[in-house]
Order: sequence, then structure tokens, then C-alpha cells
Amino acid sequence: MWNFKRLALALLVMLVASAVVLFVLENNQSVALMIFGWGAPSLPVAVLVLGAFLAGLTLGPLLGTYIALRERRRTRKTAV
Repeated sequence: MWNFKRLALALLVMLVASAVVLFVLENNQSVALMIFGWGAPSLPVAVLVLGAFLAGLTLGPLLGTYIALRERRRTRKTAV
């Protein structure tokens, strides 16, 4: 059973990696991003999208942990 789980995980990782590679190869057109008057250098669309995706993967759990800790602290104050 353990070997099946390892094989399934390896196949999933390879599938995700190949999807990312295909996404990067298909979206290599350069775009210039303008935010609040600040112009970023021209980068491929894939770099910007993957950067936003990774930022979301990082900030989402951090924000969720912060909210959970704040709620736990709030319930402890009301229980005492």
C-alpha cells in the first residue's frame, strides 16, 4: 500500500510539473505591468501568473493561521 501511495504521489507531482512547463511554454508573450503609476519591466505572462499563484499559496495559509490564532485568543479571553 505504501508503494502505491508513493507512486501516486510521484505521478501527481510529474503531472503538475508537466502542466506548469506546458503553461510556461504556451504563455511566453511579454507584457508590461503598470501598477499605481509604477511600471514593471516587460516579463512573460507566465512569470507574472506563476508569481501571483505562488504569492497566493504563501499568503493564504499565513492569513488563515493569523485569523485562527486571533479567534483562539478571543475565545480564551471570553472564557476566562
